[in-house]
Amino acid sequence: MDTHETPAAPVLEISTSRQMLSWLAEQKLAIALTTYQIGKLYFIGLKPDNTLSVFERSFNRCMGLCSTSNGLYMSSLYQVWRFENVLEPGQQQDGFDRLYVPQVGYTTGDLDIHDMAVDRDGRLVFVNTLFGCLATLSETHSFKPLWRPAFISKLAAEDRCHLNGLAMQDGQPAYVTAVSQSDVADGWREHRADGGIVIDVNRNEIVCTGLSMPHSPRWYNGRLWLLNSGTGDFGYVDLATGRFEPLCFCPGYMRGLSFHGDFALVGLSRPRHNKTFSGLALDANLKSRNAEARCGVQVIDLRTGDVVHWLRMEGVVEELYDVIALPNVRRPMALGFKTDEIRRVLSVEA
Repeated sequence: MDTHETPAAPVLEISTSRQMLSWLAEQKLAIALTTYQIGKLYFIGLKPDNTLSVFERSFNRCMGLCSTSNGLYMSSLYQVWRFENVLEPGQQQDGFDRLYVPQVGYTTGDLDIHDMAVDRDGRLVFVNTLFGCLATLSETHSFKPLWRPAFISKLAAEDRCHLNGLAMQDGQPAYVTAVSQSDVADGWREHRADGGIVIDVNRNEIVCTGLSMPHSPRWYNGRLWLLNSGTGDFGYVDLATGRFEPLCFCPGYMRGLSFHGDFALVGLSRPRHNKTFSGLALDANLKSRNAEARCGVQVIDLRTGDVVHWLRMEGVVEELYDVIALPNVRRPMALGFKTDEIRRVLSVEA
């Protein structure tokens, strides 16, 4: 008789700091997260009894997220989806106060779309990482290019500099991050430690250099914030000097940054042990603090740099890509394509 048991498949375990859930309640806030590692879109909110609500849907390699006035956009392996909330204000379904339906899908091909944002005209702008440019959706093609760095000599499906992050200012693309200034196929991998840059989109000029795998630039409260992921430092760029000013260290590989009031929400991942993530200063910075890399969300007080709340994910989820705050939302859910519900949710435009 074989006594060997099949190891149990890893499950998702979520823990939070003691005050995280009451903070979500006070702030009237929910959170959306993507993980392309296992292809999940997660919604974090509160049940009617104020305990944690975790709702998930499966989308292959989902990454970029951005909110709209009544929904959100999400990039996936070869499509971009626009989700629309079909519940009226005050209406609920099964205890959920938002029901996001994947209303429109654009087939883009595998562009490795990273950050996304909606401009002042309601147009989606996204970082087309494969081609190293900013782009928008096309009704007839994979994408329409809008801008590319001055050092990228041609549009080519070569991921030359690993353009990844987008910051909007006054409803227009303002700053982007890239891992390097390389102009050859996959050239960014040789410059992960200190080749990272921030580019001013309007002037097409580099305004900050010497970063390590920077991600998620965001303009907020008059400052350009970003994640210096290769070192573990969250901070901002002093545009007068071109220097990155760290605010605090986060124990993990950071991707995904959103703001709410005086707080930043930062996504953390456990780095993969491969060439992309090895040899970064983050390893030494964790070791010097006697810390292990975590996966989850850190809530940072921008006034002090203190991590005031956290949510930690263990088990099947080890990496996150994007994090967005959903203000005035308590308990969101979404429809996917793997269950029958999407056939039965019907709404009529008034």
